[in-house]
Amino acid sequence: MRSKKWLLPDGVDEVLPPYAGALESLRRRLLNVFERWGYDLVEPPLLEYLESLLSGIGEDLDLQTFKLIDQASGKLLGIRADITPQIARIDAHRMPADIPQRFCYCGSVLHTRPDKFAGSRNPLQLGAELYGHDGIESDAEVTALLIEILRAAEVVDVTLEFGHMGLFHAICEQAHLDAAAESRVLECLLMKDEGGLTSELSATDIAHQLSDCLMGLLELNGDTSVLARARERLRAAPPRVNAALDEVARLIELLERYVPGVDIHLDFAELRGYRYHTGITFAAYTPEAGRAIAWGGRYDNIGQSFGRARSATGFSTDLKVLLNLNAVGAAQPGRVYAPPGSEPGLLAAIREYRNTGYSVVQGLPGQQGDPRAMGCAHTLAQRDGQWQLDDA
Repeated sequence: MRSKKWLLPDGVDEVLPPYAGALESLRRRLLNVFERWGYDLVEPPLLEYLESLLSGIGEDLDLQTFKLIDQASGKLLGIRADITPQIARIDAHRMPADIPQRFCYCGSVLHTRPDKFAGSRNPLQLGAELYGHDGIESDAEVTALLIEILRAAEVVDVTLEFGHMGLFHAICEQAHLDAAAESRVLECLLMKDEGGLTSELSATDIAHQLSDCLMGLLELNGDTSVLARARERLRAAPPRVNAALDEVARLIELLERYVPGVDIHLDFAELRGYRYHTGITFAAYTPEAGRAIAWGGRYDNIGQSFGRARSATGFSTDLKVLLNLNAVGAAQPGRVYAPPGSEPGLLAAIREYRNTGYSVVQGLPGQQGDPRAMGCAHTLAQRDGQWQLDDA
């Protein structure tokens, strides 16, 4: 019977060869995309004071954060469950500026429970944030950047699903719903529970027109023609709802210019990140995965607790999820097996191939086995006095 002490905790995974090498290669490739778009790489620490990690986020992230006592200061520390709050702190205090700032990152996060999107407790979070601009153009930029990132990761069959937190916020504010009632209504919308939503709304003294608007959110999903239906269905809603729909329309218009042909879906009841986001929200889907593979949106309130509530928008994904959408072969194209020995010509050939970008694994005396089992797609063989590559 296998000893349990060698098992990892549920929802915690490790990356082994050849996937670890493929993961690092993908990380480098995607960080190069960020650099070409003008996003500066930052690497915040895995551990911070808890109050800093939870600033501006709310109880959802609190429940996902591992907590411990700092032996040096006696203060409460947290292991980050999301890198975005750290970027807000950097923008507010470490690198304050009056102009828009663009940041990117890639690092491990840890969750107390499996993430509802990726199912992992230790994702490798990769993302980008744009601070200091409140126009829809910045939302369009980060969304177009997400598509570029997914294409660089060889995920090409992508649907973008958009929503807007402004619709729900505006209707609830006009209806004067208290926090508890608003939370229950939100849960019904997320679950697409029409019966539950009807019951919740009937238990309040909300005006019929506003109740009808909240019920209408459940119907407003589909292709971009949903926008016209939304304007009609929500005609009794507060003016801020029309302003939010105008933003969605403008975003779609810009994306048709930036990334022509991208598949767009709308769902105004998909209120992902309610306590986190304030405007446009989006998620990326692909047929190869049964869940969202990336998500993001606008979160203008996140820096307020740091004393600098700058406008912000961005997205994040799990690098391991992107890797799993691509086949990783045991034999790596640039990996070569060289026979054992110290003959000068062999050593010179090994150095030459390594200097030109190949990974060369030299066998050891007495070693047996298939070069492909060592991840090698090629072998170094001597022919007519010259060392050349053969297929393994």
